[in-house]
Amino acid sequence: MAAHCRGSELDLSWISRVQVNQAAVLRRAEQIQARRSVKKEWQAVWLLKAVTFIDLTTLSGDDTFSNVQRLCYKAKYPIREDLLKALDLHDKVATGFPAGQTHLKTRLEEIRLAVEDGATEIDVVINRTLVLTGRWEALYDEISQFRKACGEAHLKTILATGELGSLTNVYKASLVAMMAGSDFIKTSTGKETVNATFPVAIVMLRAIRDFFWKTGNKVGFKPAGGIRTAKESLAWLSLVKEELGDEWLTPDLFRIGASSLLSDIERQIYHHVTGRYAAYHDLPMS
Repeated sequence: MAAHCRGSELDLSWISRVQVNQAAVLRRAEQIQARRSVKKEWQAVWLLKAVTFIDLTTLSGDDTFSNVQRLCYKAKYPIREDLLKALDLHDKVATGFPAGQTHLKTRLEEIRLAVEDGATEIDVVINRTLVLTGRWEALYDEISQFRKACGEAHLKTILATGELGSLTNVYKASLVAMMAGSDFIKTSTGKETVNATFPVAIVMLRAIRDFFWKTGNKVGFKPAGGIRTAKESLAWLSLVKEELGDEWLTPDLFRIGASSLLSDIERQIYHHVTGRYAAYHDLPMS
């Protein structure tokens, strides 16, 4: 895991100058989605790369110990060993998830308890009202307290971008989260009506790039929710590569939050190796 983001002082003058060109962002998003994917051997290599970025996730209310145990096994062994040989290639949500509306004192105590229990990464959810009302000092102070409560654990700040009202607010919230010391900024909890989208991602990635240029701090990016297919994963990798460069294509700085994505990637790799698509029983979750 990369070193912690050092953050910076809250720069209200920078935030006040922000105005996102929505039409330009939408054109860029359409360009990414319309692009043809890489093919054959190169596609298999990129799909295996995508696997390394997946935070395999389950957020069901009826999760059981056995369900989570199966998920952990799949995370440890994501692709069948025989498929890898054929190619010649051989803990952490807190603070009122998913609404972020519980009392700040309670949310801070949740973080401390999670760290005491051994969590090395903490996901926090911002209070969306602070963004919608432009209370940037309050948002900065809240996230700074989360950062302090994390201690040595890494802080991933979920912006719930589908509920922030505008792309300009997404950019401003991204900046504040990074200034307050977030190690990652994340699109969504996966529980909102609108989760990870390309227009939002473009805005967040450019905020990360601008913050890096101004402060020298590298902050990670995590889209989460609604990313289900191998083809979509390749588009996300391409977007990060083009906006931030190859140095961000590492699990220290890029993750994909998903539950069903891995199954489709393994299915595509199976097809690449065998020439046919797998039946359900060929690629079970564990």
